[in-house]
Amino acid sequence: MDQNQYTSPSDAIKCIQSGNRVFLHGSAATPVALIEALQARHAELENVELVSITNLGKIDFNKPEYRKSFFFNSLFVSANTRAVANSNGGDYVPIFLSEIPQLFKKSILPIDVALVQVSPPDDHGYCSLGTSVDIARSAVDTAKIVIAQVNPKMPRTHGDGFLHVSRLHKIVWQETDLPEVNYSQRVTETTEKIGRFVASLIDDGACLQMGIGVIPDQVLKNLNGHKNLGLHTEMMSDGVIPLLEKGVINNSRKIINTGRSVTGFIVGTRKLYDFVHDNPSVRVMDIGYVNDAGNIRRNPLATAINSAIEIDLTGQVCADSIGTYQYSGIGGQMDFMRGASLSENGKPIIAMPSVTAKGISRIVPYLKQGAGVVTTRGHVHWVVTEYGIVDLFGKNLKQRARALINIAHPDHREELDRAYYERFNRES
Repeated sequence: MDQNQYTSPSDAIKCIQSGNRVFLHGSAATPVALIEALQARHAELENVELVSITNLGKIDFNKPEYRKSFFFNSLFVSANTRAVANSNGGDYVPIFLSEIPQLFKKSILPIDVALVQVSPPDDHGYCSLGTSVDIARSAVDTAKIVIAQVNPKMPRTHGDGFLHVSRLHKIVWQETDLPEVNYSQRVTETTEKIGRFVASLIDDGACLQMGIGVIPDQVLKNLNGHKNLGLHTEMMSDGVIPLLEKGVINNSRKIINTGRSVTGFIVGTRKLYDFVHDNPSVRVMDIGYVNDAGNIRRNPLATAINSAIEIDLTGQVCADSIGTYQYSGIGGQMDFMRGASLSENGKPIIAMPSVTAKGISRIVPYLKQGAGVVTTRGHVHWVVTEYGIVDLFGKNLKQRARALINIAHPDHREELDRAYYERFNRES
């Protein structure tokens, strides 16, 4: 590409006007240089709505001077957008990750400008959305204007992420390291135990979905003795690399995308970004496809591993909020919990430490007031803590409560027993 076609971040975002709705590419693909240029224009703008899922990098919209300029309408809250999403300067849209593309395609949230980060164009003029195709595919397909931050350190991934330069209205060259997340640095004795328990539930030939965090990474470390595993997941992290290199994950038993790993986005270290670069065995796909329960269930032994903030004694799972405080989002948990439960011999699994970092029980008599139910008690099957494994499928309310108390932290079982007695041991 002719270097004269590139422009500066400040020039590229001049087309953004007051009242526009602007999409921000997410996760490791967050276009920080473009976002910083947009923030620098805040005094010129009013009522610009920003929509995004998880963001990484040093961005902060929770400043008083941004209140008239930007409204952050989050589709999945992340650490650097949590404050603004819980303020007058933002909010959160409860939605399944699989359905977000429909917001753009059906003009429920029509996009005026999409800010994305892409790989350099190849000889045919095609860039790649790289580490995050997820909802970005539908955003760039429907946006009136697409502005791209071209980064030679962004991997060129195969799948749904190719984007021809003719679709780009402005392009900025910005060579910068992608954000890295290393889950192996957060390991504890508790997460190691949970990892071993969950791994014991996984059958040879299973097709895996791994949620975000240290527990899925620990599960993967315990699968070296397994055979013919598959990968169809919304997120891919470093933990899969050794299993792919050893052929433990070979995708040979999958019905769709046989022989290939499928993901919606990629977050990890530089080792992972290099691994997926121009690797045809890894397909990074539109999240409407990846998280579609109908696609998930087509692979036998679909095994979905997700976590929770808290779970009540009947099995209701809150995974997105702490009371009324919006912590994350619905995301793809229900997409995969449902898909796995419908899969032939599939297993939907909720895995979590029994207590928070402050020692508060995650297994509770009732969810906190205002907490959101992400996964209903009708959808919950397997639940795992460091104290064991229970299967709630087919159990009545009393049986569920007793099973969950048995895997709660011992320090909290007496309190949970009292709650059980108050709720269930009563005369009509």
